[in-house]
Amino acid sequence: MILRIDRAWLLDIAHQFLPADPDITDYGTLAAAVARHLDEVMDVPVYGEVHQRAAALMHQLIRVPALEFANEHFAAVVAASYLSASGVIVTAEPKQAADLAARIRAGDADVRETAAAVRSWYR
Repeated sequence: MILRIDRAWLLDIAHQFLPADPDITDYGTLAAAVARHLDEVMDVPVYGEVHQRAAALMHQLIRVPALEFANEHFAAVVAASYLSASGVIVTAEPKQAADLAARIRAGDADVRETAAAVRSWYR
């Protein structure tokens, strides 16, 4: 089963986990993240596994920021929350997420590399 999140879910994550309550500067990015994690080609999910969908969300939210600040933190929390809501026990350390977020921001990790890294966040 594929967990389908929406913009309200993303906003709730931001409200729960971002301490300084940054303004949303691009609601379209949130819509794009929602669409991206559910995308299909000829009725086949583009991101078939949970870690791939979490990676698509994280990658989207970092490469096209939605918040005035804390985008990397937000994206990492969204990815981990998506995994958790999908029934996965996340064992990653914050440094793993921060390192991956920095690589994505720098353009050094595409969505496939992001998915491989996110896959190591759980057992």
